[in-house]
Amino acid sequence: MTATAAEQHDRAPRDSHPQRWLILGVICLAQLTVLLDNTVLNVAIPSLTTELDASTADVQWMINAYSLVQSGLLLTAGSAADRYGRRKMLVAGLVLFGIGSLAAGLAQSSGQLIAARAGMGIGGALLITTTLAVVVQIFDDTERVKAIGIWSTVNSFGFAVGPLVGGVMLEHFWWGAIFLINIPVAVLGVIAVVRLVPESKNPRGDRPDLLGALLSTIGMAAVVYAIISGPEHGWTSGQVLLTAFTGAAVLTGFVLWELHIPYPMLDMHFFRDQRFIGAVAGAVLVAFGMGGSLFLLTQHLQFVLGYGPLEAGLRTAPLAMTVVALNLTGLGARLVPKMGTPATIATGMSLLATGLGAIALLGGEGYGGMLLGLVVMGAGIALAMPAMANAIMSAIPPEKAGVGAGVNGTLAEFGNGLGVAVLGAVLTSRFATLVPAAVGAASLPAALAAADGAGDRQRITDAFASGLETSQLAGAVAVLAGGLLAAALLRRAERGGAAAPERDAARADSA
Repeated sequence: MTATAAEQHDRAPRDSHPQRWLILGVICLAQLTVLLDNTVLNVAIPSLTTELDASTADVQWMINAYSLVQSGLLLTAGSAADRYGRRKMLVAGLVLFGIGSLAAGLAQSSGQLIAARAGMGIGGALLITTTLAVVVQIFDDTERVKAIGIWSTVNSFGFAVGPLVGGVMLEHFWWGAIFLINIPVAVLGVIAVVRLVPESKNPRGDRPDLLGALLSTIGMAAVVYAIISGPEHGWTSGQVLLTAFTGAAVLTGFVLWELHIPYPMLDMHFFRDQRFIGAVAGAVLVAFGMGGSLFLLTQHLQFVLGYGPLEAGLRTAPLAMTVVALNLTGLGARLVPKMGTPATIATGMSLLATGLGAIALLGGEGYGGMLLGLVVMGAGIALAMPAMANAIMSAIPPEKAGVGAGVNGTLAEFGNGLGVAVLGAVLTSRFATLVPAAVGAASLPAALAAADGAGDRQRITDAFASGLETSQLAGAVAVLAGGLLAAALLRRAERGGAAAPERDAARADSA
């Protein structure tokens, strides 16, 4: 078969797999487990700071190690699945994720847990990219949109409901159980995938860009490390500046490498398209606001308002419920054709920023203001996410649809890690400024343990609450500005695209 004939065969309509909905359930369960681990650690922060003697920076790295490794490997994992077989990579991802979960559950130190989380991130990268590829493979054109909608809903649900699952587990077990529960799911997933999922691959797929994955992972890790360590060592210290410079240099090398090779992990020419740039900015900042705010919210609920892990998890659930309810009704998908992509994204991002602001200004004294902010945030995410995914995919040629899905996943993971790092750094800086005596204390529990009397403890708690408020407001400003920028770029790109046919027609008439 010639290359042209092979391409025509790939584009030809395929019959749906007879067990497609059962397979969708299996891969969504695997996907849910991976996504839960983005936020499940948030409610375990008090336990980790006590039992592993973890500092704030340690806790941030426990969270960031997972998301940053994933973000660096998503595109390469998708390319490897296309070339070597999607079912093989799905099984490999489940096995690696299970082994990493076992190591995390049995970790005896902060360093061991960070390393285990990084290993889980490798398996998670394989799972996130391969599950979507399998969905596209087993559903025909008439059902594919509905199937991908369900897959997307699981994404939103898994990301937001992590604190609730973590709270339930911590209510009855020790912190390691939040990882060990992944193991039976991984085992059942491997069995189901081997028995149910058909193998599919594209032998002519692009070669995996291993050096690109390595450069992007190292570069992003260095930049985030500089952000995390800035408040502790000083933003102008040699360590922070050297790490930031190293990260910027490695990321520059990544860009040059991607421009040089014939099969780049990320085609840098996409960034010439203003639609792509606008959608990228919006996708990163939605994940930035969502990931960073959940990291702060669970600490606020436990450290400031005094809720237990389960109570804190339950009180973050309205965010997940709002996102899932609106996604299942297809509200965002219906509004895009009516309002247009730029207006839908601007509306969604404005709601997300408003929710963050409401939590900062109204959630300090009780849960009522926080509940309002969570619901508004959920509405904003449900509106913005489908519109931005559509913008990213429409800005990329159809033959690069797999790359588009990888880009979308990479942006979400990177935005989440960046949100935790940046908003966590703002919190730490504000806390250290208000309570200079606590600068030597690596976390709020350590500062409280060193407090001298009830008055000193109250002053420390108030300082932490003020730091949380400042962090949420900083996140709100970033999300709002990014949303307006993304909408403006998309609007400008749409006008440019509409004007192009008129210019072409005028040139034809003059000729």
